[in-house]
Formats: sequence, C-alpha cells, structure tokens
Amino acid sequence: MALELTGKLIKVLNPQSGQGKNGTWQKQEFVIETADQYPKKICVTAWSDKVDDLKKYTLGDNLKVSVNLESREYNEKWYTEARAWRIEADNGQSSGGNSGGNNRPASSSSSDSNDFGFEPYTPSAKSGEIVVDDDLPF
Repeated sequence: MALELTGKLIKVLNPQSGQGKNGTWQKQEFVIETADQYPKKICVTAWSDKVDDLKKYTLGDNLKVSVNLESREYNEKWYTEARAWRIEADNGQSSGGNSGGNNRPASSSSSDSNDFGFEPYTPSAKSGEIVVDDDLPF
C-alpha cells in the first residue's frame, strides 16, 4: 500500500545501524505533523540511502513523503511500519496530509469532465430518436 504524506518535520530520532545477513544496514525514524484540520503526528522510517536524503532537511521544513505501510506479527502482536521510499521538499502545491487517495491535479475545466479528464460520452439524437441523458443502466 503506497501513501503520500505531507507535513512539517518536527523530530528526527537517532540513527540505528547493524549487521545483517545481507550486510550492514542503517535506519532513522522521523516524525512529521500533517496540516489537516486535526493535525496528526506520524513516525516514518527511512532505510539505507533514504537516511542520507533525510539529512538534507532541518526541523520545521515542509516535506512530502511517499511511504509503504507494512505490518509484521511477533508473539501474537502486530507492529506496523511506515517505510519512506521518497522524501522531498513540499513545494506548497499539494494539500497537507494527503493520504494518496486523490493525487490528480486540480482541473480548470467544466464539471462535466470525469476523473480521467475526458469529457463524458453523450449520444447525439438522430432524427426521430429520443435521447435521455441519465446514468441509469436500464
């Protein structure tokens, strides 16, 4: 599941590293606060090269973070991690706290266009034919 979060960087926790079967690993957790009506604080984990990307930013910077959610079970308890796969500065064009459901740019066209930006199909009336413009399938 991929989500996009926007918010202010409010805390950077200490980096962690270790040795695994595939070599050395490093991770760093950080907290962003969304700019929603009811702001949420979300702890996100940056792994390997994303730790270096995180170092480009300071506390108070507005970020746009793309994350994957993953849960694991250990001793009949579930642990969920928001793992960052892209960290970038928020240029202010997106709304705060977007959860990835609507990533389309705002459209300046009429309200007749659908989610894909195409105009809806409207059958044209031939002589003697009655056209009813409703969305019912029957």
